Amino acid sequence: MLERDVLRAGVVGVGSMGENHARVYDDLVSAELVGVHDVQEDRAEAVAGTYGVPACSFSELLTTADVVSVAVPTEHHYRTVRECIDAGTHVLVEKPFVSDPDRGRKLVEFADQRGVTLQVGHIERFNPAVQELFGLLSDREIVAIDAQRLGPPLDRNIDNSAVMDLMIHDIDVLLQLVDAPAEVTAAATRDGEYATATIQAETGEIGRLTSSRVTEEKVRKLTVTTADCRIKVDYTDQSLEICRQSFPEHVNQDRNAHYRHENVVEKVMVEYREPLKAELEAFLESVRNGDEPSVTGEDGIRAVEIARSIENSATAPSSAASDPVRSFPR
Repeated sequence: MLERDVLRAGVVGVGSMGENHARVYDDLVSAELVGVHDVQEDRAEAVAGTYGVPACSFSELLTTADVVSVAVPTEHHYRTVRECIDAGTHVLVEKPFVSDPDRGRKLVEFADQRGVTLQVGHIERFNPAVQELFGLLSDREIVAIDAQRLGPPLDRNIDNSAVMDLMIHDIDVLLQLVDAPAEVTAAATRDGEYATATIQAETGEIGRLTSSRVTEEKVRKLTVTTADCRIKVDYTDQSLEICRQSFPEHVNQDRNAHYRHENVVEKVMVEYREPLKAELEAFLESVRNGDEPSVTGEDGIRAVEIARSIENSATAPSSAASDPVRSFPR
């Protein structure tokens, strides 16, 4: 717990995502951006100059900041987050949490021992449309969940597959809606740049997820089928629609009988808000109050474990393409 209205914030790794963290910290009234760090010194200097803060060494930043965002490549998450915790600096680490779930558990244990807040950056949790969806589903019976996260090839190198880079967002959302998965089946093509997965929950719900970095159209959509309606979410537009069916009826008109079965579409009002801003505000609030973060290390581990299971299933021989999942406690 830090009983200060304004927390000193830093960013480790200021590529495209890390620079956005710096921008939001600089804009928040509850934070003061005090420095950035990147192994590419020219990049650090450029971002630091934009926001009028120093480009620091990693150790300097940890002695200055109360909180940091870590947005370095996944392979460096464990070491970087470990050093933040060791310095007593509260840390938000971008998804995926870690490459190895066992190392993630070590970080969670270490953070608990040191009293350090550790949050994982699953940003779609903070999308206003998704938060509205969670409320709508609180008393509905879910049948199936379909998610598409598609886009064109990137102009930069990514150290993760489309599953670990893109699909993991939808895995995290799915895990907020259904019980622990019992079985995963998956397939991939184009060296893992396009992947599909079917996840069946222990309680019967089915999730169908698709991720792509070879699709020219950018799509970020989620559809939930329930026992009484179909709810469609556009992550990008932050829009939400509920599709219902009216009761079928026969209508007599001009002495002719007609069968009518209308679809009713309800557009739900969603107040636009930048998810990253909401995410960082929630992180700062949990640090300030000593509360459990909105997205815990355990949440991040569960998402990584299922993503790994999908990757393994997608690359397995066809006779072994179904991967039972047994160790995902809620």
